[in-house]
Amino acid sequence: MTALDWFKSSYSGNDGPECVEVAITPATIHIRDSKNKEGARLAFRDATWTEFLDFAVHSA
Repeated sequence: MTALDWFKSSYSGNDGPECVEVAITPATIHIRDSKNKEGARLAFRDATWTEFLDFAVHSA
């Protein structure tokens, strides 16, 4: 597996606890806690991530 290009979510604050980083590949969306870069990571297929975002937007 090649190295992932991580970036901080635009929804994460600069000095708050909400520090989420995302890496996007052609097949998956990867998510991790920027305070624990070697900790658990989540990976979603593109279609699954799109469904989650749709659900999150409509339940807020």
